[in-house]
Amino acid sequence: MNDYMHSKVEKIRTFDPDGVGSTSSNIFGLPFTIDEADVIIVPVPWDVTVSNTDGTSHGPENIFEQSAQIDLHDEMVSEPWKAGIAMEEISGETMALNTLLREKARSYIQWLEEKGSAEPNPRLQAFLREINVEGEKLTHDIKMRCLYYLEKGKLPVILGGDHSTPLGLIQALAQRNDTFGILQLDAHADLRPAYEGFTQSHASIMYNAMQLPQVTKFVQVGLRDFCSQEYELMRDNPARFTPFFARDMHRRAFEGESWKAICKDIVDALPQKVYISFDIDGLDPAYCPGTGTPVPGGISYSQALYLFEQVVHSGRTIIGFDLVETGPQPMDGIIACRILYRTIAMMLRSNGKA
Repeated sequence: MNDYMHSKVEKIRTFDPDGVGSTSSNIFGLPFTIDEADVIIVPVPWDVTVSNTDGTSHGPENIFEQSAQIDLHDEMVSEPWKAGIAMEEISGETMALNTLLREKARSYIQWLEEKGSAEPNPRLQAFLREINVEGEKLTHDIKMRCLYYLEKGKLPVILGGDHSTPLGLIQALAQRNDTFGILQLDAHADLRPAYEGFTQSHASIMYNAMQLPQVTKFVQVGLRDFCSQEYELMRDNPARFTPFFARDMHRRAFEGESWKAICKDIVDALPQKVYISFDIDGLDPAYCPGTGTPVPGGISYSQALYLFEQVVHSGRTIIGFDLVETGPQPMDGIIACRILYRTIAMMLRSNGKA
């Protein structure tokens, strides 16, 4: 047994999961290092291109701060913490760059909203080019970090930040898997090409992901705020897109169908390998009041977790996931850290690690 595995075994033996959560330890008050953990959380404090309310760059910090309050017993996987869960340090360098570029993006977006493209502005167009270059660098950096963890047999999770942040992980998984599908919980379709000129926009994450041939299926749940271009893209590609619009799901429930029946239809549309992309605005805003682009009419916390349970019960494998768009308010962090822990538990079980 190598040194870090011996250390992990000893930490499991001596750690008290029923004790007071330590805020000086890693996420959820756990004692594991990156080397010891089977699940690695990559925090990305980035919301440069957000088009409504910023602040989700503080999502990872908020979730971390709230996570020590979680009781670690899980009803589906009793002790998922034993697999080892650790979060990288939140990068102060990334946060500083986000702050700088967010101000430039805000100036550019304001000009675009007021003037459109009729009056070119060399200074602001230089901002746009800089933001696109830095966004691509960030995506590449995340991809390489996630590939490293995947090669070590670990399960990476992206913690945003806005919804642009998981593209690097999706690219890494595409390099390691011949085929998989994305289960997207979201109020928005995120299928706009280079939204507002930003190639790495939070509104373009699924458009960018669909450029990867390994991603053969997009099953989108809770959609209720999208443009005609996005709707036509989904409609014209039925083999690749199966949207579950919020209005249709609520109508089915109002007319007597169970959430179990709706979830069966969702799960049946998925391939064997599943990546979960969870934009927290897929939930009703009561659960995520500080998220960047809240939209009424979402699903509940319990409905989301029940859906993930059904994915696992079906025998499918969750190969990775992201949790993004968490706002800076305490309630956002309280809800998100519990979604994070329980989704990790289900991912571990689906991979035979818990």
